[in-house]
Amino acid sequence: MPDQPNDLLTRHFPDNGTDLAQQVEAQLNLIAPSSPNIPLYRDMILTVLRMAQDDRDRWNAKITLKAIRELDHAFRVLEQFKGRRKVTVFGSARTPVESPLYALAREVGAALARSDLMVITGGGGGIMAAAHEGAGLEHSLGFNITLPFEQHANPTIDGTENLLSFHFFFTRKLFFVKEADGLVLCPGGFGTLDEALEVLTLIQTGKSPLVPVVLLDEPGGGFWKGALEFIRNQLEANRYILPTDLKLVRLVHSAEEAVHEINQFYANFHSTRWLKRQFVVRMNHPLSEHALTHIQTAFADLLLSDGFQQLAYAGEEYDEPRFNHLTRLVFNFTGRNQGRLRELVDYINLPENWAQAQGKAQQRVTPEPA
Repeated sequence: MPDQPNDLLTRHFPDNGTDLAQQVEAQLNLIAPSSPNIPLYRDMILTVLRMAQDDRDRWNAKITLKAIRELDHAFRVLEQFKGRRKVTVFGSARTPVESPLYALAREVGAALARSDLMVITGGGGGIMAAAHEGAGLEHSLGFNITLPFEQHANPTIDGTENLLSFHFFFTRKLFFVKEADGLVLCPGGFGTLDEALEVLTLIQTGKSPLVPVVLLDEPGGGFWKGALEFIRNQLEANRYILPTDLKLVRLVHSAEEAVHEINQFYANFHSTRWLKRQFVVRMNHPLSEHALTHIQTAFADLLLSDGFQQLAYAGEEYDEPRFNHLTRLVFNFTGRNQGRLRELVDYINLPENWAQAQGKAQQRVTPEPA
């Protein structure tokens, strides 16, 4: 949902005899006079000023400062890679070079690079090193964590601008998900399982945009097969999750399948966002009238009210003009069943449901005039 200015912050200082909000906004207008984000920056600064006024704990202040600096540094570094699709690859840092999983992760990295997709990993060894080795530096990004043991940058990205080091796990995790247009999860330990469950929780609850999540194991491997059996037998059977929640993941056993799943996800689907209370699915191709009619009934359970509308860009998304050429599928989404939303994405990704595909088919069967 869109951010709203915090009125409590702007009222806090006048109530205490100091009208800092106006002073802060005046300074911001000098620095960034044309920025649409000034209300956001104002609230950031007022939040820090309120912390300073309370002055309760030095450790809290240090955590806040370190987190802001990490965020700012990451934003600046990643700006140069903006516009390039990226896939985060998770897996064990302890996977040995001679393991079939190491070879499989290297193949995945190479296959992603061939599709012009960047590979994000934790920057360490094992699966992470293999994926970067396959992708090469040009298609690699590493989000390392500073630990007193074990975690060192792999040779592909060590000492390059493609490597970011984080002090906090929570800021690092933010960028693993924020930058990812897809995720490939290989077998691993607690860290890999933590990332897998966190990513699925964020997508299931709508806190993170829908992206393809691929579980990759070697042929005949039982790591993810066993995990999915547990989820079905315990979580789904006991109704701790919806049956459709498992639609959010795909189990594959080859690099080609993994990359195909990601590429297919973006065959027509581009991205999503909320505009006020409406949910917008951006598409590369408009849907045919038949497909749109089918969606109205087949996916009616996703609606709070009204129906699905297919619209051209009309200036609502002033903050993202680079997407103004895309067609929009707009509806009042319940926000609850992300697995069903994934099924809708799968439907709009089928070429036979695109308007241009239907037009071409009609041209092929229409006889020429005598």
